Parts: sequence; structure tokens; C-alpha cells
Amino acid sequence: MTDSPASATSPAPSPTDPATAPVDPATAPVEHVLTLDCPEAPGIVHAVSRFLVEHGSDIIDNQQFGDRRDGHFFMRVHFAASGSENTTQPLRRDFAAVAAPFAMRWHLEPVTTRRRVLVMVSRYGHCLNDLLYRTRSGDLPIDVVAVVSNHRDHEALVAWHGIPFFHVPVTAATKPGAEARLLEIVDSFDVDLVVLARYMQVLSDDLCTRLAGRAINIHHSFLPSFKGAKPYHQAHDRGVKLVGATAHYVTADLDEGPIIAQEVIPVDHSHTAADLAAIGRDAESAALARAVRWHCEGRVFVQGRRTAVLR
Repeated sequence: MTDSPASATSPAPSPTDPATAPVDPATAPVEHVLTLDCPEAPGIVHAVSRFLVEHGSDIIDNQQFGDRRDGHFFMRVHFAASGSENTTQPLRRDFAAVAAPFAMRWHLEPVTTRRRVLVMVSRYGHCLNDLLYRTRSGDLPIDVVAVVSNHRDHEALVAWHGIPFFHVPVTAATKPGAEARLLEIVDSFDVDLVVLARYMQVLSDDLCTRLAGRAINIHHSFLPSFKGAKPYHQAHDRGVKLVGATAHYVTADLDEGPIIAQEVIPVDHSHTAADLAAIGRDAESAALARAVRWHCEGRVFVQGRRTAVLR
């Protein structure tokens, strides 16, 4: 057997070859995400791009949207900054001068930042189970740091995942104390986002205000047509042809907060009420997981009663 031309003529890789030399963590580029929104004005993209170039950064992905109806501009930039992990604070300090003339609301952080999430649940566990699985498998860029429930149904599941479980019963008489306890847990675990994964209690207006912009809820798509108990049975009786779910931010307007994600699944006359409920659980899990992901990746911008989602 003779050597192939490649093995006969190609030199062995050198440890000093840039293609094979190990990357020094102190100088390796660090990926960041910059999100911003502001009133529409000429020069926004130019100012942001110039800032990134001047700071030795390479744009990996950029999405932007100008809402002509409201005259508002949204932007999300994923970029690699030269330097090290210590570059984040200097980047924030310097970008403040870019943001000020445009009255930007903005946020800049390393792409590896993981949100600290608290999940709330009652007796329906499909959304909780889906979030825990996606987190454990690495599909969601979050850390579920605690679970709060007004029932103990899912305590064993949460314990299996190694996550603290807090049983906080709620009645009309104990609601103020229960909400105060919830806020204690939120503060003690330094929670970034509260997810109501079929938590079947109405939050007070004060709590909604305290959690504004950092609480997400999920509900079936039949509201407001089919309220109360057994909505899927009501929908079945009316012969609905679509089953869906809506994930939205929590506000004092019950189930009417800014919408983040929705899921719709076609059904027909052959589906029973139980089939519709099962399909609904799938829709709820999918919509909630997307909403959590988009929020935690900095893709969701709230503007009044609406959102812009830069996917």
C-alpha cells in the first residue's frame, strides 16, 4: 500500500498553528445580546453599528422592527465582543452615551446569562412538567430555582428534579399573607421571572404591579367565550374547530395582558371533549415554553398593550 497524496505531502499540525492553537480564555471573544427600543428617528442603526465597530465587535445576528403606527423602533443585536468576560461593564458604560440622545430603553448582557425562574402551579401539572423537562435537557436557557403551589400534588416531581418546593395554600382570608410569602420567596431566590404554569388563583392588583414585566401566564384559547368550569366540554358542545392557548404577561386585567405567544391546533367533529382537553394541554405547554424562551432570550418588547417579538 502506498501513502495517499494528502498523507505524503501534508505536514503534521503544529501546536503554534493558529488553526490548532488553544484559545486563551482571557482574550477569546465573548458573545453578548443588546436589546433596545426607542421612538423612531434617523440614525439609530448607524449609531449602534458604529458603537459595535469601535469596540471591536462582530455582529452575529441582528433583528429590528420599526412600528410605523406608533412611531417606535425595536432592535436586538447578538454580537461577539473582543476582550474577555470583563468587557460587559465597559460596554454598558460606553453604550449609555449612545442610548441617551435617542431616549432608548436598553439592556446588554452576555448571551450565556441564564434567567432565574420561579414556577407557580396548582393541580394541572402538564406545563410544569414540560418546563422542568426542557430545563433539565438544556432546551430552555433558564434555571428553575423554586416551585410554589397552593397544593401538594407535584411536590414529589419537583423534589425529583432537585428543586425547592413551597406549599403556600390560598383562601380568601389568607390571600394577602400568601402573596406576601410569595414575594419573600421571589426576593430570597433573586427571581428574574415568575411563570404561572396553570396556577389557578387570581393575583391581586398590587402583586401584578409588583411583578409587572416579569410574570407570564398561560390560558386556553376559549376565553372569553367559554369561561368557568369545563371549558373544553363547552367548546365541544359548540363544535369548535380550533383548540389553542395564549401566553401573556400578567397584568391587573385578568387574562388580558400583552400577548407573547399563541398556539393553535385544528380539531374536528370526531374529537371528544377529552380529546380536546388533551390537545389543549399540548397547546398550552408549547405556547408557554415559547413565551418563556423568547422572554429569557431578550426577544420580547412590551409597548403598551402589545408586544413586538424579534425572533
